[in-house]
Amino acid sequence: MPHARLCSFLGGGLLPLLLAYVCYLLLGATIFQALEKQAEAQSRGQFQFEKLRFLENYTCLDQRALEEFVQVIMEAWVKGVNPKGNSTNPSNWDFGSSFFFAGTVVTTIGYGNLAPSTEEGQTFCVFYALVGIPLNAVFLNHLGKGLRARLSALEGWEDQSRRSQILQMLGLALFVILGTVLILIFPPIVFSHVEGWSISEGFYFAFITLSTIGFGDYVVGTDPSKHYISVYRSLAAIWILLGLAWLAVVLPLGPLLLHRCFQLWLPRLRQGCEQRRLQERSTAQE
Repeated sequence: MPHARLCSFLGGGLLPLLLAYVCYLLLGATIFQALEKQAEAQSRGQFQFEKLRFLENYTCLDQRALEEFVQVIMEAWVKGVNPKGNSTNPSNWDFGSSFFFAGTVVTTIGYGNLAPSTEEGQTFCVFYALVGIPLNAVFLNHLGKGLRARLSALEGWEDQSRRSQILQMLGLALFVILGTVLILIFPPIVFSHVEGWSISEGFYFAFITLSTIGFGDYVVGTDPSKHYISVYRSLAAIWILLGLAWLAVVLPLGPLLLHRCFQLWLPRLRQGCEQRRLQERSTAQE
């Protein structure tokens, strides 16, 4: 009996879904390997070449001393200390940066470029995330539902005049477009300008951030050669929350707009087809 239930459970759609999931992962692994492995080999070779050239220029150093220095740099990078610049670099744990870090924790982005290094900080981060992640999910879900309820205005849609329906749909579409431009398009352009990235890199950062993937290869406010305003990273954290909330609103509104478009134009299209059919029938009778 348990064996039959297991077979029924697997055959009810789980097994094909599992196979599709595994195949998708294998496909991604294959493509990423093909795209990135050669570039990694070139970067690795270039780095080894630069180390050898450095040793040739500074003969007072040996290979072991250089490797120890590289290890120090890597440890500093893991702890969030940028090896570029000097000790006057802005702190990674001022209030603005700490606020940005707190936002990446509760949104589960986790860029990986900064993490608590003290035992107390790591312990607090665990309990902070245990409370903050569900709180963030509940907040975004509640915000999305509230805005969708106010924007959809489904009650009485069929009873309104055609003019009111068109105006309401145009207003909703304009709201979605303007919000998308202000929250999802304009900020990546600003980040690109401030950070010295290309436009494609700015949108790549925005997508990786708002999808909560958070690779950490592009992070705002980390270049020691730039002078950021004190609230720059705090504003970036607020943008992340707004972006996630906006996605929670926009994604369900897309099908709603399409549904309303069909409601508006499908009857008219049917009426036009029916009139054409009647004209063709009357022409045939003549």
